[in-house]
Amino acid sequence: MTITDIESTDLPTPTGPMRTYVFRPVVKGRYPGLVLHSEIFQVTAPIRRMAAILASHGFVVAVPEIFHELEPAGTVLAYDEAGAARGNRHKITKALSSYDDDARATLDYLTSSPYCTSKVGVVGICIGGHLAFRAAMQPDVLAAACFYATDIHKRGLGQGMQDDSLDRIGQITGELLMIWGRQDPHIPREGRALIYNALSDAGVHFQWHEFNAAHAFMRDEGPRYDPAAARMCYDMALELFHRRLGECGT
Repeated sequence: MTITDIESTDLPTPTGPMRTYVFRPVVKGRYPGLVLHSEIFQVTAPIRRMAAILASHGFVVAVPEIFHELEPAGTVLAYDEAGAARGNRHKITKALSSYDDDARATLDYLTSSPYCTSKVGVVGICIGGHLAFRAAMQPDVLAAACFYATDIHKRGLGQGMQDDSLDRIGQITGELLMIWGRQDPHIPREGRALIYNALSDAGVHFQWHEFNAAHAFMRDEGPRYDPAAARMCYDMALELFHRRLGECGT
């Protein structure tokens, strides 16, 4: 399915306008909505390509700039040490409540869009995986795909690095897809076990998959990219979203 050229809109949030990029099929109709949360580098070329892939399978995909109140609109951080350091500083500078407000604003944008069926899911990579995990606590999120979600196990998101994501797991009512790399130093075996046990104890409906892969193995740039594993991940995510969110409406 072909998609539109990239559209953008500035969504109002309590901390200012949030530049959000929208990808959707060209064919007229109403499609399920997905919020795609990026890595700390914001909306890079690999994130845009991921959004395009998802949209081409029949979704309206909204990609917000996760550090919109800390960087000028349109800022993309480089995949280098300086970019990583800047993104990691932003990660713990931004208030935890602002991440949740941003998720709600993007979900509301999708559910009110004339191109969306109002059924919504979330997906995220790295910090975005954690943000998708938190967004899944919103009652209207039917499904979430979280790829190597960082900092859940050590409560490291937001100011003070004392997030409550583990405490709020019981608020998740949709289905989760949790995907990890066993060779990812950011989420060690003990951290993954902590999250798995918390999800199980809370009775959350979830799938769990681990690959022999490093951190960022879904990113289609750089030496850690694993195309075969990435393809399997896309297939699992698309199966989840089509099953839980349905197909194109009228």
